Amino acid sequence: MITRPGEMEAVAARLVEKRRGVIMTGAGISVASGVPDFRSAGGLWARFDPMEYATIEAFRTNPVKVWRMLREMDEIIHRAVPNPAHLAVAELEKLGLVMGLITQNVDNLHQRAGSREVVEFHGNAERLVCPECGWSGSAAGFRQEGRQQTPPRCPECGMILKPDVVFFGEQISPLASSRAMNLVQSCETMLVIGTSAMVAPASYLPVVARKSGAQVVEINRERTVLTGEVAHVSLLGDASEILSALVDLVRRPAASGNP
Repeated sequence: MITRPGEMEAVAARLVEKRRGVIMTGAGISVASGVPDFRSAGGLWARFDPMEYATIEAFRTNPVKVWRMLREMDEIIHRAVPNPAHLAVAELEKLGLVMGLITQNVDNLHQRAGSREVVEFHGNAERLVCPECGWSGSAAGFRQEGRQQTPPRCPECGMILKPDVVFFGEQISPLASSRAMNLVQSCETMLVIGTSAMVAPASYLPVVARKSGAQVVEINRERTVLTGEVAHVSLLGDASEILSALVDLVRRPAASGNP
């Protein structure tokens, strides 16, 4: 962990005092859960060209082919379990210090960890939708034995289903975009965890938070485009370690009876 003396304590004190925190997470928070960053050496993009498998046009043209990649993604996500960083994020919400969470991840791990106010900025792979008739439902029922090799089909119209996630070339849900913007414009502190901040429009959210008067705190393993530019504070290191320490710190004034 790389921090300056007193930085963690100052962030904890601000969260306790202001209590209007917002958290934004990216792929880095789920790596410890066994979900590789898509762009890493072990990620899906090392074996599946995203322009060939992850665009909405590719899905419309050849959904059977795209489901080869989606099936592997589904297996990875299905095996994953929340790690201490996910649990710490949920705890900050339970303590009343965080108003909401904006996640770029589609793995559903924040929800499983106990987070309630979650803006699924890029959707949720645990849901399937029909591009033809609009049917939607849980992906769990399509993981039954004997069906793994066949793309799931809509029970209403028979079309091949699509995960309820944002493919390249698709727009962010207006509801998700509106909820995220409301959170970042009204927060006092924004924790940005495990994201390179390179994918728009999510990358603009920390900028909006700073311009709206919030303190932006970056938590990442390495420096990003936010470091020294958008982030007021950069806590570099393992997200689970940093967030667990932060939870311990914010509990101290609560334990002494202070607000």
